[in-house]
Amino acid sequence: MHRPFLIALIALAMTSCAAAQQVEQDTTRPATQPTAAAGDYALTIYSTADPATFDPKDLERQRRYGNQVELPGYGVVRQMTKLDLKQGVNTVRVTDVASGIDPTTVSFKSLTAPDAAAVLEQNYEYDVVSSEKILEKYLGKRINVTRKPAGAQTGAETIMGTLLSADHSNVVIQTGGANDVQVVSRSELASIRLSRQQTGLITKPTLVWNVGTDQPGQHDAQITYQTDGMTWRADYNVVVNKDDTKSQMGAWVSILNESGASYPNAKLKLVAGDVQRVKPQDGGQSLFAGREDTSWQEKGAPGFVEKSFFEYHLYTLGRPTSLANNSTKQIELFPTRTNIPVTKTFVYYGLPTQWRWWIGQEPNQDRQLGTQSNKKVDVYIKLRNDEKNGLGIPLPAGRLRVYKQDEADATDEFIGEDVIQHTPKDEDVLIKLGSAFDIVGERKQTNFTVDSDGHVMTESFEIVLRNHKKEAVTIIVKENLFRWYNWEITDSSDKWEKQDYRTIHIPVQVPVDGEKKVTYTVKYTW
Repeated sequence: MHRPFLIALIALAMTSCAAAQQVEQDTTRPATQPTAAAGDYALTIYSTADPATFDPKDLERQRRYGNQVELPGYGVVRQMTKLDLKQGVNTVRVTDVASGIDPTTVSFKSLTAPDAAAVLEQNYEYDVVSSEKILEKYLGKRINVTRKPAGAQTGAETIMGTLLSADHSNVVIQTGGANDVQVVSRSELASIRLSRQQTGLITKPTLVWNVGTDQPGQHDAQITYQTDGMTWRADYNVVVNKDDTKSQMGAWVSILNESGASYPNAKLKLVAGDVQRVKPQDGGQSLFAGREDTSWQEKGAPGFVEKSFFEYHLYTLGRPTSLANNSTKQIELFPTRTNIPVTKTFVYYGLPTQWRWWIGQEPNQDRQLGTQSNKKVDVYIKLRNDEKNGLGIPLPAGRLRVYKQDEADATDEFIGEDVIQHTPKDEDVLIKLGSAFDIVGERKQTNFTVDSDGHVMTESFEIVLRNHKKEAVTIIVKENLFRWYNWEITDSSDKWEKQDYRTIHIPVQVPVDGEKKVTYTVKYTW
């Protein structure tokens, strides 16, 4: 919409709506005006974000291209408010609620006299004011339109008449008889003046209750509801030492609020776990336990405390925080843990990517299937999430970034990142960092036969690994046996380990500036 036109209509909308609300208040004479002060909010935020695909920084870029993006998560808002109730039935209006509210989840409770106050009727009003809606309300009514001067020699022209239609391009006004009609392009509009009347529009989504009570006076009340437009994601930073044997880990949570409301000085909880939510379509353990060093948080700024909660994990922030609307906030999930043992692992997955997850409905006898070779050797680090290693805490799903210090200038340089899913204590965390520069592999099929009876298939492979590093390395050769479910390794140059129904690992040592050759034969039967 043309900017001057938009500004004029917005200014008009605020004036018209304010007048309309004043009339409404004078007519209904509500018995109470609820207020919420700082510290009167409590938030519990749930995330449904996939850390592999959800990245907060991508949201603005997607919206810039016109994509409608909804945050993968939701929140439960508890708002404390004070009400002055009269004897009998009172009309209560609450306007500072989230625009993403699910009205079917709203509940109201008097904390002062829960047995003496009850909601008799509940309404959710969401016909929020906008320039388009205001003009819709004035169809068939008198308006004044000011047209911009056509040139230096002409002044602004005012057109008075009845509004027939309005859209993003034009405003159509009947200035006299049935045939006296003017069409004014939005690019020509300087301003629009409307007569004062009650439009029924509101500036914010509003909850309206009829509350009955036989205990008049001031009541402390709690309003609870679910809202879309909130989510969170965990981000981990790991720094490995010179020898790639020890590491330190810190964690932060990124909290996004696009719910349409701000929450000053709020109590905050985060829920980690896969909580089922049927949505209509259109005694905790401190995370600081076991640390060897002390942090600023431990000296007076409480952080998150974790505890098991049903079949999930609940993280409660030990201090209030403020979440502004349309904002992203980062809070430390737990202070940095040090001296965590890590193991660096190399994996050669020679099978081409397109065949790694494939298996057919019948034995595949195509000799050329999966014979191409991937040359890259991937590098991983693995750590154990247990108390012995300085962790032993539930780790929420998130993005994990790994750094290593350059001793030349003591800077931490980025060496790779991966995602982790919800990881309980006493489980391994495996992080893929990238591909090794100085190690390469080759994989080739050396034999393929199908017996004449058509029920036995034999295939042989040769895998060569070359190490150009200054130290020997251990590499896991990972092979998928994808042609059929029934298989048997009939010959192998090295010891192999079965991982699942179609995967084997062959761990081998490759010497300095040397190579290692691995061969094996598999027989399929059906």
